[in-house]
Amino acid sequence: MSHRTLSRRRALKGAAAIGGLAAPMLNTVTTFAQSGAFNWQRFKGQSIEVVMETGPRADLVKRHAKEFEQLTGISMGLEIIPEQQARQKTTIELNSGKPAFDLFNIAYHVQKRQVEKAKWLFDVTPWTRDPQMTPAAYEFADISKPGLDYATQSDGKITSLPMFVDYFMLYWNKELFAKKNLAPPKTLDEMFDAAVKLNDPDNGIAGYVGRGLRNANVVLYTQYLSGWGQQTTTKDNPPQLLTDTADAIAAAEYYKKLLTTAAPKGVTGFNWNECQGLFMQGRAAMWLDGIGFAPPAEDKTKSRVVGKVGYALPPAGPKAHHSVFFGGGAAIPAASSKKEAAYMVALWMTGRQMTSRMLQTGGGVPFRSAPLKDNEVLSQLTIPREWAETAAGCAPISMPGLPVIVPVTQFRDTIGTALTNLLGGADAATEMKRATAEFKPILEKSEQG
Repeated sequence: MSHRTLSRRRALKGAAAIGGLAAPMLNTVTTFAQSGAFNWQRFKGQSIEVVMETGPRADLVKRHAKEFEQLTGISMGLEIIPEQQARQKTTIELNSGKPAFDLFNIAYHVQKRQVEKAKWLFDVTPWTRDPQMTPAAYEFADISKPGLDYATQSDGKITSLPMFVDYFMLYWNKELFAKKNLAPPKTLDEMFDAAVKLNDPDNGIAGYVGRGLRNANVVLYTQYLSGWGQQTTTKDNPPQLLTDTADAIAAAEYYKKLLTTAAPKGVTGFNWNECQGLFMQGRAAMWLDGIGFAPPAEDKTKSRVVGKVGYALPPAGPKAHHSVFFGGGAAIPAASSKKEAAYMVALWMTGRQMTSRMLQTGGGVPFRSAPLKDNEVLSQLTIPREWAETAAGCAPISMPGLPVIVPVTQFRDTIGTALTNLLGGADAATEMKRATAEFKPILEKSEQG
């Protein structure tokens, strides 16, 4: 179900009242050009449409939308729809050349390569250097390198502003660990050993829970794979698959061993929401997943583990120690006729104030350094500070969790099928080699042209 703070029809009526829809759209950079400092009211009177995926970031924007409109005089229509629907909608409309929105939150780990090849996004690089378009208070230099890398295309153009990064961290039940006199694991081997000791199916307790559902399981697998110091593809252009190497197979064997030994029955049907539900009921001792699940775990109205949750870095593997990350930003379609006003929204959404709020509510971690070091921001956290400290610790050991390729969904489906088959007893080497051979021509075709 979508939610809108301002309908597109109302927005268009507002625009008509201001300047008349029959007239051609003015070049607002020229029309509103002025000397002097940055001015939030520079594009006052315009109205734009924004599409966001359902989640805490969209909720935050919706909650403070009036603040933005008062700050800028720009009317913002906000459509919030589920993740998959949002990505389908934005892809279809961008491809049509006539998107009904002026700004959307791009999922870098899924959409970056696709929008880059199609040249769908507007280049904001000049504006990031223009003091009349980007205020000094935005602190562009505070954006982390992974965020800038995601936002920058292969030709060096910046086509979005980074908003949030989703690292993987370990959630562990302090009460269950204390009963067994165990400490949180530092390595993958220690995590397996602890999971076995904590597993108590007769009393409805799983030693570990993780994504077993096809497609969703790939991001958990890439976290394990990072412990062998490897990603799923090379950094070449075009990239080459690495999902059938000795290390990739070893990571798959670990995935199989852990989830078939200490996870609950039916784990092949578990996505993050099923994992979250089990953990919040106090029926799973450990859960390795994205950082955005602390708020529900600490919600007294929904969770049975409030005050019992420990937050820790992902355990190190035999060859490396990493936390895989995913992320999103705010992007403007090249076809939008209201790019300048849309950029004001992007600045506001990704700036210090809004990203600090996002951090404080546990809705995500910004692609920024300052909020995680700001004692005033951290003092107003609505979730344990241990969570924020763990997130800060993930940053220096982070690496991308998915390959930057066009057919990401097919990649997740193909490799995900192999991983699900492992939980049914299939051989890791056989499945990973089969899946790699199956996906290779799909990847090669996507890179042509």
